[in-house]
Amino acid sequence: MITSRPSARDAVPSPVRWKARVAMRFRGLARPRIGTTLAVGTGTLVSLMPGLLPRTPVTQAALTGLLVTVALGIAGLVRFLSGRWDFDINRPLARWRLPLSAATAVAIAIAAAHAGHWQNGLRAAMGIAPIAPDYWLRCTLGVVLIAGVGATIARGVCWFKRMLGWSRMIAVATVASTAGYLVGIPALVDWRRDAYAAASASIDPALVQPISFLRSGSAESAISWPSLGAEGRKFVSGSPAGPIRVYVGLDSAPDLDSRVALAISELERAGGFERSNIVVAIPTGSGWIDADAVQGFYQRFGGDVALVGMQYSYAPSWATFLFDRDEAVSYARALFTAVEDHLRGLGHLPKLYVYGQSLGALGGSSIFADDADQDRRTCATLWAGPPAGQAHHAGATILANSSDPVVHWSPALLWRAPDLIGVRLDAPVPQWLPVVSFLQTSADLLGALNAPAGHGHRYGIDQGTALGTC
Repeated sequence: MITSRPSARDAVPSPVRWKARVAMRFRGLARPRIGTTLAVGTGTLVSLMPGLLPRTPVTQAALTGLLVTVALGIAGLVRFLSGRWDFDINRPLARWRLPLSAATAVAIAIAAAHAGHWQNGLRAAMGIAPIAPDYWLRCTLGVVLIAGVGATIARGVCWFKRMLGWSRMIAVATVASTAGYLVGIPALVDWRRDAYAAASASIDPALVQPISFLRSGSAESAISWPSLGAEGRKFVSGSPAGPIRVYVGLDSAPDLDSRVALAISELERAGGFERSNIVVAIPTGSGWIDADAVQGFYQRFGGDVALVGMQYSYAPSWATFLFDRDEAVSYARALFTAVEDHLRGLGHLPKLYVYGQSLGALGGSSIFADDADQDRRTCATLWAGPPAGQAHHAGATILANSSDPVVHWSPALLWRAPDLIGVRLDAPVPQWLPVVSFLQTSADLLGALNAPAGHGHRYGIDQGTALGTC
């Protein structure tokens, strides 16, 4: 009987092989590949460039971890392609591994110190406490966790590729991508839409249904309290003093025309057309009308003003901006036109104003997109925090903070600096850099509403008091 001879590998005891593998791992950590060092360094340095708003350790860790993971993925792809071409950059540059690693570590330390100084400068301008002593430690732990998850996913993909081979891997990826596009994404969109609708329908027990007949949702109103939506209920609740507040939710009537008609009848019922001033307030994507703006209108006009708004989406502004921007435009035009037409038939003529914040500014300014002289149709207009500065500026009052990422962000930020003419300088503004500024501003969008009033995407009572005159 012929027996096979044991290989040299089989002759080595298992514990010895395990120790050898561990030793190789540690040597790899001590002397990382050139591509790995460059990827970690580039991702970290880009993430530490100055932003518009102060960041929590979680936000900074998420940005750094994501950029490092993407950079490592690119480095892995380059390494794979160079291997296919039988070229390994690590061989000719092997003696530069340790010096490059040391230089990268020094660069990251300097960038972190500069980022901390920039963060504290922003915080001082906004009246926020400086970063805590453990800020960078928490950031580092978060980055390691995120990068570790990314590396684990990458190893899983590589294992899957080895099991299936390239042809089967590409076939599976194609089928999965097609299924995700045709089924997964629509299902996700429907799920989020249902989630937003459920959140809008949920009634906050802390909010009290208005008792004044001057508010929608009261006992005398034709609009029920539940149908107003979460933001509509916030708008009409509170002290009975102040402006008339009319609001129509998506659930208040079945379609746009009936919602507009309901808004006009509510203004008539509450005596809104008998006031000297009427403000058409275009809400944000979720239907939110800033309470500070309402307070500003009260200071400006006292009780001699009626506010009217109409919800056009359940989703937040960013989602509506990307997927349902036309809804903001059509609802704003329909409501304003209906109020304008009704005023023409009155014996007296109240002064008509239009106000919009964020996506509401975009929708409101669309009313006058084809109108060379909006003064002919309104007394004054005000836009607060218009996305990418896209607002009809002629004759309008623009409130835009230099620290507001909503004002800065647009795809064009990838290749050109934003137009900041007329923007109020409320905090240090970083130098624009191609691609980098786009990434930093995109990260700042997550905390745009977490800034104090007067900074970021938060605007105060001047949304009402700064409104122009006829």
